[in-house]
Amino acid sequence: MKKVFVKSYGCQMNVYDAERMADMLASEGYSETGAMEEADLVILNTCHIREKAAEKVYSELGRVRELKKERQGQGQETKIVVAGCVAQAEGKEILRRAPAVDVVVGPQNYHNLPQLLAKARTERVVDTEFPIEDKFDHLPRPSKAAIRNRGVSAFLTIQEGCDKFCTFCVVPYTRGAEVSRPVSKILDEALRLADAGVRELTLIGQNVNAYHGEGPDGSVWSLGRLLHRLAEIPGIARLRYTTSHPRDMDDELIAAHRDLPALMPYLHLPVQSGSDRILDAMNRKHTGDEYRRLIARIREAQPNLALSSDFIVGFPGETDAEFEDTMRLIADVGFASSFSFKYSPRPGTPAAEIETQVPEAVKAERLARLQNLLETQRQAFNHGTVGQTLDVLLEKPGRHPGQMAGKSPYLQAVQIETDSHGIGDVVTVRITRAGSNSLFGEVVRSGDQAAA
Repeated sequence: MKKVFVKSYGCQMNVYDAERMADMLASEGYSETGAMEEADLVILNTCHIREKAAEKVYSELGRVRELKKERQGQGQETKIVVAGCVAQAEGKEILRRAPAVDVVVGPQNYHNLPQLLAKARTERVVDTEFPIEDKFDHLPRPSKAAIRNRGVSAFLTIQEGCDKFCTFCVVPYTRGAEVSRPVSKILDEALRLADAGVRELTLIGQNVNAYHGEGPDGSVWSLGRLLHRLAEIPGIARLRYTTSHPRDMDDELIAAHRDLPALMPYLHLPVQSGSDRILDAMNRKHTGDEYRRLIARIREAQPNLALSSDFIVGFPGETDAEFEDTMRLIADVGFASSFSFKYSPRPGTPAAEIETQVPEAVKAERLARLQNLLETQRQAFNHGTVGQTLDVLLEKPGRHPGQMAGKSPYLQAVQIETDSHGIGDVVTVRITRAGSNSLFGEVVRSGDQAAA
């Protein structure tokens, strides 16, 4: 068989898309490889969220070009595909700057890869038009073996695109408008995953809690209602969802955190800033106090909730006082985990046109202070679990013989000593120690056993 190497950058959506590309190419005679140097087809599945994302892709393409040249000297052909959000944003510019690239394909068009690769035998190809058809209707079902090889936790896309138009973000331009998949198609995919041994589903979307898919009866289902239905699937022990927007945390979804044992008490809810003026400039449509009140409501429904968030420091025009507003919000709310970044302009976004950019040195100093506070909170949360009993989903062998590694309800890595439990089991563990990045514990009792 021919071999395909897929390197995926950025968000969970790209991980999901990369798996779907591999599934589709399997029917075209390709098997996956983890070694780029032996691949007949190299796919860079790109993300445009991080700083200098496009330049990092071009740098990687320089290395892939040399590999292509080496293999060509050995009589072996290598095709190069750039997919994902950088492909959508850059389009034909990629072909101009990287002559070794054969195909450029946007995130809504990768279901066309077989046809694009066939066309690339005679010409270089770009496909970044937003299609009328639903790509999910054209993607093949992965085999049970492929699902099993990917582990007991799986991502499931339920929604794509975003209509929020935050002024710093390229997602509405690279992923398009919000689209929700029908409930029936989501359930069909979830049932196949469960049948192949998946125990934990993470529902994903650029704005996942804005989900409004068509239900079997023709009515519109919310994310909360969908979660209730997915919780009924035999074998599915855990449910999660990401990434969310504060404006879309409705009462039904908050109630699901109270009522559904399968819905893990961990929520990633980006706030970005604690300054009302900056939030308004970002077009976030909420204030710092509205976010605080929302978190209080969710924690009232689910007292064990752990919270994660995103923060941007140095947004254009941010003053020292406005940065301190963010630090106060972090201190008020408390986060178990977070992602934080210096603002960097994205071409074509409104914020990139603002003239009052914050100096890099100021952004770096603010980011260091913010990350220090967030890390202190993360370590405090992890050490606070010592002595607690937590259910742990076992995902893989541990670092040493006799060890198993898994995840807590709060996405913490947990190492335990056990010879009597296997991958996919959910066991109750007493946490005995917290390391810098992992928890360690001992089994108290067996929980939900995975099917053999």
